[in-house]
Amino acid sequence: MNSGKAIVATGHPLVSAAAVEILEKGGNAFDAAIAAGFMGAVAEPALTSLGGGGFLLARTSKGDEVLFDFFSDTPGLGLPKENLEPHFFPITVHFPGSEQIFNIGMGSVAVPGNLKGFIHVHERLGRLGLREIVSPAAKRARKGIPFTSHQAYFMGLLKPIMTLTKEGKKLYAPDGNYVSEGTLYTNPDYADFLETLPHDQGKNFYQDDIAERIVNDMAVGNGLLTIKDLASYKVKERKPLECTYRDRRLITNPPPSFGGTLIALALRHLEKLPLSETSWGSFAHLFSHASVMKEVDRRREGDQADSFALSEHWRKTTSKTMRLFSKGTTHVSIVDKEGNVAGMTTSNGEGSGYIVPGTGIMLNNMMGEDDLHPDGFHSSQPGVRISSMMSPSILTRGNEVKLVLGSGGSKRIRSAITQVISNHVDFRQDISQAVEAPRLHWDGETLQMEPGFSGETLTKLTEYFPTNVWKRHDLYFGGVHAIDSVSGAGDKRRGGNAVMIDR
Repeated sequence: MNSGKAIVATGHPLVSAAAVEILEKGGNAFDAAIAAGFMGAVAEPALTSLGGGGFLLARTSKGDEVLFDFFSDTPGLGLPKENLEPHFFPITVHFPGSEQIFNIGMGSVAVPGNLKGFIHVHERLGRLGLREIVSPAAKRARKGIPFTSHQAYFMGLLKPIMTLTKEGKKLYAPDGNYVSEGTLYTNPDYADFLETLPHDQGKNFYQDDIAERIVNDMAVGNGLLTIKDLASYKVKERKPLECTYRDRRLITNPPPSFGGTLIALALRHLEKLPLSETSWGSFAHLFSHASVMKEVDRRREGDQADSFALSEHWRKTTSKTMRLFSKGTTHVSIVDKEGNVAGMTTSNGEGSGYIVPGTGIMLNNMMGEDDLHPDGFHSSQPGVRISSMMSPSILTRGNEVKLVLGSGGSKRIRSAITQVISNHVDFRQDISQAVEAPRLHWDGETLQMEPGFSGETLTKLTEYFPTNVWKRHDLYFGGVHAIDSVSGAGDKRRGGNAVMIDR
């Protein structure tokens, strides 16, 4: 793919710049993805953190494929059963036109996986030294990053979480004024932490001094994270889920996560429809996608058993050993000049509000999401990998990579990725067109639609679906950062950025 070119697509210009810097130093796509991950934790603090979890889908230039699962585990290993009670509290986040309650605090923290995942992938597939990999993020954390309008918006929504503790106030309201667009944000503790990382390879965070500090704070704050949780956490290498679409092959995130399964199921249904014989934005196009979304949602909810090989995982969604997560999320797609490909999606939820002293790292709140726990909070046993909608994906034809993509957006991840794939394959849109095109999403009751479709088509569509047309393109509909055979695209809905190195 892209012989002689390297392409990067991420959620922030400085995240892209970190990846480009590593590629220009001779690093490969996996080095660049991990450098982007470290930078994302300081440039996109509302969306990701070393205290969260994620996935990296790798395809080497030799064609080897592996999904690195470093998402979070449920906490509480070593605690008596009677102590496995939730201890967190609700805060209200004011979204435009609505409010949503999130649970935060010590009891909302699941076992963090991003840091160990980054180090694991670097050891397995990286080329440069770890000191070089963390250098761009460490320098920027010390020098400062001006908040973009998108990041300022995200931060504004999460103000009650970001300023929950004195450490949070020090980071995000250092002079008493909360961060806003243009604020120069620094995190010197994070810079210090990264500069020590090449020496201890994360051992301090998971086993030694920092781990003990976390566990002591958990004990005081009624959290469930234990030293055993941290010390026993392991990155899992999985065989990617594989399916076909038209004459292409898709590899994506396999079970126990669900996003890839839903995307594969949607594509299986779309493949039966002659979309290439329709025009983009036509009634036939939109009706097809809306119908498939509704059908996939119906089957996901268990209304009808499905013959798809992995549907059994969906029939276990109420099991006490699986939990679904993905809210505040970001993605990077990278291909290097040798043809190595990396797609990485990471998340910190909304954040717990707890920042590990001396590190500048906020831990996640993945155990405090009520929609993830239909059987009750902390009803699953400790040490279980939490499931996710996140779906880093690669589309190939023959031996050639045709598309690398992933998205944030909670339940909209699956519909965003499916639509970008269909735009590219069925309607021959280049990656910028495929990403920027208006999207739709069936939310279980209403067909949510971005503006940009014709009035006549919309009128006809309302005969079949309750429809709500938004006034603008919005981050609700995901943030797909993607690469095709010739270029990249960062989703403008989330301040995305793409860079090509052609030298």
